[in-house]
Amino acid sequence: MTFFRSLRYRHDHENVVLILTIFLVLAMIVLTSSVTFCLSGVFIIGMFILSAVMIRSHHQTLMRQTVTVDPHRTPQLAELVAECSQKLQPGPVEVFLANKARMNAYTFGIGDPKVLVLFSPLLKVMMPDELKFIIGHEMGHVALGHTWLNTIVGGLAGIPAPLGMSVVLYSAFRWWNRMCEFSADRAGLLACGDIRYAVSSLVKLAAPEIRSQQDFDAALAMIDAQDDRVANQLAEVFQSHPMLIRRINNLRDYARTEEYQWLQAGVNRNVGMVYEQLAQKPAGVNEVAASDRPVTSQSQRTPEERWPWLKR
Repeated sequence: MTFFRSLRYRHDHENVVLILTIFLVLAMIVLTSSVTFCLSGVFIIGMFILSAVMIRSHHQTLMRQTVTVDPHRTPQLAELVAECSQKLQPGPVEVFLANKARMNAYTFGIGDPKVLVLFSPLLKVMMPDELKFIIGHEMGHVALGHTWLNTIVGGLAGIPAPLGMSVVLYSAFRWWNRMCEFSADRAGLLACGDIRYAVSSLVKLAAPEIRSQQDFDAALAMIDAQDDRVANQLAEVFQSHPMLIRRINNLRDYARTEEYQWLQAGVNRNVGMVYEQLAQKPAGVNEVAASDRPVTSQSQRTPEERWPWLKR
């Protein structure tokens, strides 16, 4: 039984910008002296080794200072992680829950398993389907190779160069980062399966204090005005993430495409296939590990039942 896996949700411009960035780096090397060429190679190798050492150190720190997401310690969150993994098939991923006072999540890694870190405030603000968007977004980075590519491309963009060229290379690297975010957002949409939850999770990242529909509408109106200011548009050139309104509009457009509908049907079948596998277990096998158990309908539970720590 083969699970459905496709990377067709990658943003159309992501690879184009990646190729352009690499071309700019090579052009800069060719236009400078041979000494710069030799030093560039040493710099890239050195950056890669340094990144590998830092990643290993950060991984070890996480294992000491965070909670590993698993069926025993965080069963409900582990269910969501399992469902997102079943849908997107990102490969080996370790998930950690960090007690940090920030609304954030990130992933990193060169080899397997990749590492996904969720910050605890997300669990207090996001509903389960919104959390699936966040988890799916990060798993999209893993599936699309952004975690290891970011190390390599970042090293290329950081090659010592004249000031003007350095700005161009850095801007190109950030442009590629933003295209990666659009791609990962699409993975998050596939993981949660509903554009409404995808949009609401992005809005809550900017306004975690939302408690009512009125709060949500006010926050969305504030986000919608982001791209009206020229200063914001100029600042975006040097940022790793697009403005939220661009991400929301991109997702809304993508959710209307036939490609999205086809991909959503495919990843949804992966969850159904887990039911089929469990149904084929030999007689007498009654106990199913939480990590193998299909996720039950979250809509049938109250918020307190879904997330006991939300009780006041």
